Amino acid sequence: MRILPALLLLIAVLPSSCAERPGAVGPSVGAVPVPPWQSPLSQSHALVGRIWLPGEDRFVEPPELARRLGAADFVLLGEKHDNIDHHHLQAWALERIIASGRRPVVAFEMLSPEQEPALRRHLADHPGQAEGLDIALDWPGSHWPDWSNYRPLFAASLAAGMEIRPANLPLADVRSLARGQILPPATLASYRLDQPLDGAAAAAMAGEIRDAHCGQLPEAMVPGMVDVQRARDTAMALAMTRDAPAGAVLIAGAGHVRTDRGVPVQIAALAPNRPVFSLAFVEVADGRDDPARYGELFAAPRPPFDAIWFTPRANDDDPCAGLAEFMKKRQEQEKK
Repeated sequence: MRILPALLLLIAVLPSSCAERPGAVGPSVGAVPVPPWQSPLSQSHALVGRIWLPGEDRFVEPPELARRLGAADFVLLGEKHDNIDHHHLQAWALERIIASGRRPVVAFEMLSPEQEPALRRHLADHPGQAEGLDIALDWPGSHWPDWSNYRPLFAASLAAGMEIRPANLPLADVRSLARGQILPPATLASYRLDQPLDGAAAAAMAGEIRDAHCGQLPEAMVPGMVDVQRARDTAMALAMTRDAPAGAVLIAGAGHVRTDRGVPVQIAALAPNRPVFSLAFVEVADGRDDPARYGELFAAPRPPFDAIWFTPRANDDDPCAGLAEFMKKRQEQEKK
């Protein structure tokens, strides 16, 4: 399983011309039922539908998870982007936070600062309406999965009167960092890149970058891509903590919400002493029934999250298939 969305990183760099243990049915929780599982693979796996707390080495029921979500100032909901069940469960979590009476900011990795003006214009013209927001944001032209996966999250946020914020890096900064270009000192400091990264963490992140790009990324680009990952984590933390007295919810890939070196670490530096809760939605692997072993998928002794919710797999596609050819074509375009 590859945790980092390899192709998304590449596209951002290169310029472009009671929890049930269900079979086919997802868990139903209180007044907010989760729809039947849509992901087709391993629905009968022993862990599907179960919620595990790695730090406490125990399973919990959804009502306890809901209480923890409602009690945290900052909640991070980590997805595998192409798994529809992860988006359904993110919507469940967001509804539980709303039901607790809180109205936090909702920050999306899928939105960049360049989209902020279009977002604000749409909401000024159509207050509280998610209808048409995909067109305003040019979602069909983005590299993210279909808008229907994310629309319920935007709709619930707007219906509850919560602020939506872009959480990703500006594209110009992504490209500059990835190419090893020098950014102004103030910009580097704002992303906390002026602070050295622990050697072990740097090596681990470099390994993840290489793996995410299937060994096809030129080695000279690896340090820059590590900086991109670090800066993205900080940008997301800034989006969550800036002028957010009611806290914030982050919708992002699971790699960003890990508690050992992801966004939670940056939140702790920016907003110390405010409760943070990281929930990752994790696809089950056949033959892997011990929840602690899922730390291996993140190159960690145990899963680096406060909680993980196990789901079926969306597919067994090889993420490396076609990547070499894609990179060759893009490099040829660079030379023209």
